[in-house]
Amino acid sequence: MSNNSKDRLDASDLGAALPAAAAALSAEDRAGLVNALKNKLQDLAGKHSDVLDTLSPKVRRRVDGLRELQSQHDELEAKFFEERAALEAKYQKLYEPLYTKRYEIVNGVSEVEGITSEATMDQDEDKETEEKGVPNFWLTAMKTNEVLAEEISERDEEALKYLKDIKWCRIDNPKGFKLEFFFDSNPFFKNSVLTKTYHMIDDDEPILEKAVGTDIEWYPGKCLTQKILKKKPKKGSKNAKPITKTENCESFFNFFNPPQVPEDDDDIDEDTAEELQNQMEQDYDIGSTVRDKIIPHAVSWFTGEAVQGDEFDDIEDDDEEDEDGDEDEGEDDEDDDEEDEDEDEDEEVGKSRKKSSAPKKISRAAASEGQQQGERPPECKQQ
Repeated sequence: MSNNSKDRLDASDLGAALPAAAAALSAEDRAGLVNALKNKLQDLAGKHSDVLDTLSPKVRRRVDGLRELQSQHDELEAKFFEERAALEAKYQKLYEPLYTKRYEIVNGVSEVEGITSEATMDQDEDKETEEKGVPNFWLTAMKTNEVLAEEISERDEEALKYLKDIKWCRIDNPKGFKLEFFFDSNPFFKNSVLTKTYHMIDDDEPILEKAVGTDIEWYPGKCLTQKILKKKPKKGSKNAKPITKTENCESFFNFFNPPQVPEDDDDIDEDTAEELQNQMEQDYDIGSTVRDKIIPHAVSWFTGEAVQGDEFDDIEDDDEEDEDGDEDEGEDDEDDDEEDEDEDEDEEVGKSRKKSSAPKKISRAAASEGQQQGERPPECKQQ
């Protein structure tokens, strides 16, 4: 009877096992997907039982023993996830005083030991031009990181000079995490805090459900995510005034207006779906970089010391990819001739499939939280 209980499928277990594509669906669609998966897995369970039936009694007992070991492993793994979450919460509290002290030094609220006495000795120093704290600290740290540097335009830099601090915290309902960007009063927007929240479907194997950003209250003519184009009227036109046109432009502040999957995505073609999926992956990559790299190691990014460690990690990743590529190279060469012969035929078939196939569901990036120094799960899983 114990074997039968192991073979039964519990729909409540399917939430953590949903593929990343489920993240793009509405709650109703996800419920339908759960039922579909349940039926599919029940079919697989039937086949699984058939496999066990083919085993001899002795081998069957050995396999049952292995399954019992797996059950014990799963129980330990569940405890591991629970204790890891508690440990992370504990150390997050221990980090807080250090982050507070960093904020005070960066923004000139307090000084490091020794600087105050030196400053009082220099009576001739012009107080008006004296630099407080560490100017452009967060801007410099972010620009040093390759992922974030690609998002920051020259126009953004002046606004990011007013960035005083960045924090992150976990949220429980719904599961996920929130980034907070604290700004000093500035001529660009009214907000003192800009937030970005990532909602996750599951905690152990997180799937990104959606991202929500702050609506930025731009001052007139100061919006950095749009640019105004002026075009001279045509010669002989009755309207002598220049024609103005507003266009969206690249900016780091687009981060607070994340891509959204439309409610009805049935009419989205595959190219549009793929583009939207890539945008969402990139958006999560930016958020996780801020959370896992910039916030905990800000001064190392400010000085540039963190770049070497980051490049070393990239080299290791490239080496692993090269090894995999070498193993497959011989196999690929054998298939080249065959592929060349069928190339024209494949193109025609591909075109017809593209016309007739239904649009794919847009999958959001499945992302595990808080990867640091190889101790946490991978940042992003994408179907």
